[in-house]
Amino acid sequence: MSVRDKLRVLVVDDTSTSRGLILQALDGFGVRHVEYAEDGEKALESLGRRPVHLIISDYNMPNMDGLRLLHAVRSNAATAKTGFLLISGRADDALLEAGKKLRMNNFLTKPFQPSDLRAAVESVVGRL
Repeated sequence: MSVRDKLRVLVVDDTSTSRGLILQALDGFGVRHVEYAEDGEKALESLGRRPVHLIISDYNMPNMDGLRLLHAVRSNAATAKTGFLLISGRADDALLEAGKKLRMNNFLTKPFQPSDLRAAVESVVGRL
């Protein structure tokens, strides 16, 4: 069984268009076990019900941004080792440094191509 057959992913993005593009790309890669949440708070609720291997999260979201979600994930023993890919339209040094301090696994700048997403995911979970 390949990585993509076992991989469970949670996509967190408040924008339905962005979320849809990520979900469509993952489906195109053959990743079938994918859930989504509209913000960090809903993502934490989802993780409490069903753990995942990888979180793909937007940075800029209402209620709880991607860095706060990453902090919450890393602060919980049950989710601390979950892969985390942060996506943002801004790639300034402060954001990247904050993500690194919180043990972000990878970062992707919007806009991106499906091949960019695949490479970023594979750098965290291995070859799909």
